[in-house]
Amino acid sequence: MDMPLVTDRLIIRDWSADDAEAALEIYGSVDVTRWLTPAMHRVEDVAGMRSVLQAWQEAQPNLLKPRGRWAVQLREGGEVVGGLSIRLLPPYEEDLEVSWQLDRKAWGHGYATEAARALIAWAFTQDVDELFAVARPANRRAIATAERLGMQWVGETAKYYDLTLQAYRIRQSDLPGV
Repeated sequence: MDMPLVTDRLIIRDWSADDAEAALEIYGSVDVTRWLTPAMHRVEDVAGMRSVLQAWQEAQPNLLKPRGRWAVQLREGGEVVGGLSIRLLPPYEEDLEVSWQLDRKAWGHGYATEAARALIAWAFTQDVDELFAVARPANRRAIATAERLGMQWVGETAKYYDLTLQAYRIRQSDLPGV
């Protein structure tokens, strides 16, 4: 992304190595990683998280827009509370997935919806027709967020990540005011 996206309460920006401790609160938490697709083991320590962030930073400039990974930071106080990504879904790498992950302390404040809504709106300026979100059936928080975003349920599928998942889709025409 050329510059950060800014919402009322959040800044969506590229990850930096300085985010390792905050990112570990997200990707080092079993409460978060148990829901992730593809399945991901929790990151064990700050050094491991720094390595993950470095890999994401190195990959970012080579990804075709709107693909990438971004940090979600509070405007007030500057705390990193989550992450967002847009990537190709396997196995055919045709469908783009938008995903969100939040530090458990940030759950219940609407940050995932606010951040993902801004990222989705930006993605639709990048010649994208539709985006998908997938969630494990028991991940009620992710499913509720997809619904708050205006995403339409398209069914249960085992097509992605060798997991049975609930699939949601949003098209630009689904956005409010379009």
